Amino acid sequence: MTSPLIAPDPTRPASTAAPVTVRVAGWSLHLPEADGLAADLAAWSGTSASRLSATLADAVPADRAHQVLGRKGLLFKEPATRLALCAVHRALGLPPGRHPPDGVDPRSAVVVAGNLGNVATVADLARTVHAEGGRAVSPLAAPNASSNVVASTVALWFGLGAANLMVCSGATAGLDAVRAAMLLLRAGRADRVLVVGTEPADEVATELHQAGRPAFPLRAGAACLVLTTTARSDTGPVLGPSGGRSAYRRIGPGGFDPAAHWGDCYGAAGVVNLALAATLLDAGAPGPVAVACGDDTDGVRELLLDATPGAGR
Repeated sequence: MTSPLIAPDPTRPASTAAPVTVRVAGWSLHLPEADGLAADLAAWSGTSASRLSATLADAVPADRAHQVLGRKGLLFKEPATRLALCAVHRALGLPPGRHPPDGVDPRSAVVVAGNLGNVATVADLARTVHAEGGRAVSPLAAPNASSNVVASTVALWFGLGAANLMVCSGATAGLDAVRAAMLLLRAGRADRVLVVGTEPADEVATELHQAGRPAFPLRAGAACLVLTTTARSDTGPVLGPSGGRSAYRRIGPGGFDPAAHWGDCYGAAGVVNLALAATLLDAGAPGPVAVACGDDTDGVRELLLDATPGAGR
């Protein structure tokens, strides 16, 4: 996906400047009840199970998000939004409780991936309008019908003043969002981009998911990546296209697929898989690691994550 804000100018000559390296300077996984996933990933990769379990620990479900975020401001926030806020809160290393930003950072952006985040609200509002008319709709619930509600809420909550985008492109949404974030960074539209993947597993979302992707059950969860071009060279693994390079391991379809071991995070899967790959590299696993998401219907996206300096060039 290419945002019209950063579409390349066809009349502009190709740049001869050195490629910009994009690093994953921070990440989090907020996947409730994922202890089994940590054990399976540890057995597959030969990595310490305790290290993986620690990264996946303390992920509360959406109805207990106040344990991470504090209670103020959560009224009428949907499950996907609550999970996304928890993932960002943890990726930024904030202690439990509400921490309003000191101000707005005009150089930090957010890109969110997800497909089913507000379908329950849209269905509920449609039923209300049909049965009782538009005046019966709560003014607090109506904004949640916007497809961009998760991204805009994250931006307001954490004071992210650059672009905020929502990517809903099906099974490839997670890595589509990462590519959009890399474009924002390389175009100079931001110095830091938070990429968030989030999906709920409410009744409406589960029914829709089951109709189109019956192979694996839908699971509620979120993950966050903090991408930047300004981190020190020894800070975080490097993102880049696969470019025909061989990978030591592969996470996603064709490799260790979390959907088969834990459940399907659908539009968030690409972000979840990248965060798992970053955790493996941080635990000492060899790289590079190929990260993929998608299916036969929507296609497959793939990126490479490597701890080696310059791997993303």
